[in-house]
Amino acid sequence: MIRFQLISLSGVKFDKDVYEVIVPTASGQIGVLSHHMALISVAVPGAIAIRHDSRDPDSQLEYFAINGGAVEITDGLLKVLVDDADHADDINEADAKAAVERAQKMKAEAKDSVSLEHAQSLVDRHTVRLQVASLKRRKR
Repeated sequence: MIRFQLISLSGVKFDKDVYEVIVPTASGQIGVLSHHMALISVAVPGAIAIRHDSRDPDSQLEYFAINGGAVEITDGLLKVLVDDADHADDINEADAKAAVERAQKMKAEAKDSVSLEHAQSLVDRHTVRLQVASLKRRKR
C-alpha cells in the first residue's frame, strides 16, 4: 500500500492508503505502487485513477480530474498538489460538455494572446472534466 494525498487550494481531496495511483505527468502517465522510487514531477491536465486494492478491476477505479500541478513521491507517500481537483461523482457530464463548448467559443473569439491562453486553459480543464465524467458513466 502507498499513502496517496491529493491536495488542492480548497483543501485535502483525498488522503488514504491505496494499492495503485495512475497520475498524468509531463513524461506520460505513471503508475505508482508501494516502494516506488523517489520522484518529483510535473502533473499535467488529466485523470488521476486510484485502485484501492490489488484485486479491484478497472471498473472499480476511482477518478479525479486535475488541471496540472506537482507530484512528489517519497518513502511510501505520493503527494499531488493541484489548484483544483474534481471527483468523478461531482462532475455532471452535460454541464462539463456545455462548459467545453463555451470555452471553445471564447477561444475562437479571443482578441489577444492573454485571452487566447485563458480560453485554452478553460478548454483543457473542462475537456478533462468531460473525460472523467465519461469514465464514470462507462464504469457503471
